[in-house]
This record gives sequence, structure tokens and C-alpha cells, in this order.
Amino acid sequence: MKYISFVIPSRNNLPFLKQAYNSIRDNIELQHEIVMLDDASTDGTWEWMTEIYKKDKNVIIHKNYGPERLGHTILYDEGVKMCTNEVFSIFHADMVASPNYVINMIKHLKKGKVISATRIEPPLHPPGPEKIVENLGMGVEEFNDKKFKHMVEKEEKWMDNKNKTTSGIFAPWMMYKEDFESIGGHDPLFAPMELEDSDIFNRMHLKGYELIQSRDAFVYHMTCRGSRFKDGLEIEAEIPLEDGTIWYKPKDSEEYTKLRSIKIREWLRKWGHMVQHDELMMPKIPPKYDIGFQVMNTDINFLRELEPWCSCIYLDGNSDAYINEYIKLEQPNTLFDLSKRVKQYGADDVTKNHDIVVQFDAREFDNNAFQVINNISEILKDSGEIGTMEYYIFRFFINSLDTHEKDLILVK
Repeated sequence: MKYISFVIPSRNNLPFLKQAYNSIRDNIELQHEIVMLDDASTDGTWEWMTEIYKKDKNVIIHKNYGPERLGHTILYDEGVKMCTNEVFSIFHADMVASPNYVINMIKHLKKGKVISATRIEPPLHPPGPEKIVENLGMGVEEFNDKKFKHMVEKEEKWMDNKNKTTSGIFAPWMMYKEDFESIGGHDPLFAPMELEDSDIFNRMHLKGYELIQSRDAFVYHMTCRGSRFKDGLEIEAEIPLEDGTIWYKPKDSEEYTKLRSIKIREWLRKWGHMVQHDELMMPKIPPKYDIGFQVMNTDINFLRELEPWCSCIYLDGNSDAYINEYIKLEQPNTLFDLSKRVKQYGADDVTKNHDIVVQFDAREFDNNAFQVINNISEILKDSGEIGTMEYYIFRFFINSLDTHEKDLILVK
């Protein structure tokens, strides 16, 4: 394999983007191209990209003129379309490539595989076995490139790392363009950002792709400088860990906090459960059932809490006013048609409208009941059978236990 394309979207991250570009050009000997995409930046990103494009024949550039951002979810896919090579790597603008990064990933790559690198990160997130936590600088100005390369060389030579792979997936990752296109790329449901990576990792896993992390391919990752910490690092707390090290908890940006809340609700509507993965970041995907809720004695606050967790929620009489109010308030935040997800049942029997219908009285709902909703897929998988079932405050009408998670693989 001789050719690879790097896909790097960026929004108002010019110092980091320059560093990412230079690290690839300086450290990657394998012939490659860099596809850089500017997401309506106002910090001179496009002007710098244009100058690089004039000098570097292996650079492709693209601009979203805005004024609204499109987000990584959209621009990753735009960049993949522009790649001229059959293999590409998703690369963040706040990452630094090591000299053998590509070689030590691509040696494992085949059709049907997705290869991740191993991240070295400053202590801005809790530690995990899928990465190395080492503070080589929390910003461009303080990044210690010499120490980074020395650390990478040492890690590469360590016998436990040499040619080693483990399961799991996290950025940066690479795969064949053909495989990426066969699942439809990223889902616009999660644009402009947040949870688009977890969604596509789930779908890759369901497709049967082998998700592998190379333990001797390294990048340094400044972490979340295009989204979560885009306003700069403001440390909220210093939290001691069991090994004596410190986790510096940064303050999330207002944009990130708002978008994450919205996209978690979109995730629930699509997948029916919270994001799940093992300690190596390998996706764990509970069954996706077609579930309707039939709820008595509810109100708009309860409706807002429960609607994302089911295919449709049916409410009793005198609920028209707050159904309409809820749809008016929530519809701008979702691509789902809420008029098909929130209905009044009146005198109708809705117990046959879905594979599974769950009846309950909102006046009896408590924290334990919410935990049942939160784990409803696992409960049905372990205990469900065709017919009726009583569980805590709930009555289940189970018409079918067919699961639909594989219907979510392809973006439609």
C-alpha cells in the first residue's frame, strides 16, 4: 500500500491545524495527500489553506462559506468524497502525527477492517487502557515535540507493543473508502457535531467490520479543541486519581453543552439506549425494539423526559394542548417527525400498534421506574416472551421480539 488520504475538518482552530499539517508533512514518509476542510472559520483558516494549496500539490481544500457551521459530521463525508486514494484516515485538527503513525496502522489494514491509532493525551479526560496519558503540552505553544518523538520511539520498541493490536475504535482511524461508502458515511442526524463518531462506530460493528487498535501507532491529541474546549482551556477542578496523578477537569463550551443535550436525545430516538462500549472503546449494542409507551396522567415535563425512549408515546385524554406545545418547542431540535411520535390514544386500543407496548401511570413513576426505561432493551432480551408481562409499575404487551438494530447500519 503506497497511498493514503488524510481528512481534516477545522473550524477556528488555525494554530492546531497548522501543527497537524506540519506533523504529517514532516513525519509521514509514505506518499499521501491531505484534504483540509474549513467550516466557516473567521480566524484566517481559509486564507492559510489557500496559500498552502498554492505551494503543495498534494493538498486538496474545501470551504463551507457559512455563515452557519456544517460540523465534522458533514465535512468528514465531504472530505472522503474528495479523496483520490482508496484508503483514508480521519484525522483531527488538534492531533500530531508521529513518524511511523501510518506504517504501523496500515500494516494491519484489509477490506472489512477499521484501524485506530493509540492516542497520547494530556490529563484532560479520565485515563483508560486504550490510551496513554502524558502531558506533553496542552496547547500548541507548549507542545514538546522532541519529548513526543522520544516517547514514541521508546513505546514502539517495547516488545509488548510491537505489532500488537487490541479490539476497539477511536479517532484517528483509517479504512477503505469503499467500506466507508457501503454504510453511507456519517449520519446527518448528529450534525454539526456530537455522537457522530459513536453512531458510525456502532454501524461499523453491526456491519461486521473488524475494529482494531494498533498499539505501536501513535498520535498526540490535544483533545476536543474544535468542540468541547474550543473557547480555550479553563480548568474547573484538579481531581487526584488512584495512581497519584491529576486529572484536570476543563470547563465545557456553551455550544458543546447545548449540542450534546440535543444530540443525546437524537441518539435515544435512533438507538433506544445510551451510548455503550467496553473499556477499550469497543461498541456494545443492546437490541433495538419497536416500543410504544401508553401513558396515563402525564404532563408536558414527563412527555419531554420519555418521548425519546420509544417509537411513539400515546397519551390519554385532554393532552392535545401540551402535545402541540411540546412539538412546537422540540421539533426545531430534531430531524424526527414528532407528529408521528407523540399521539393521543383516546378510546383506541394501541396495544397492537407496535411490537411491544408498555402501559403505565405517570403518577407512579419514580427513579426505579426510570432505571427500567433506561435498561428496557436488556430487560426484554433477558425476560421478554410473547404475551403480557408485569414488571414493576409497567405492563408489557409483547407482540413480537424482533430486533431492528441492523436496520440502522445504512444511513438512508
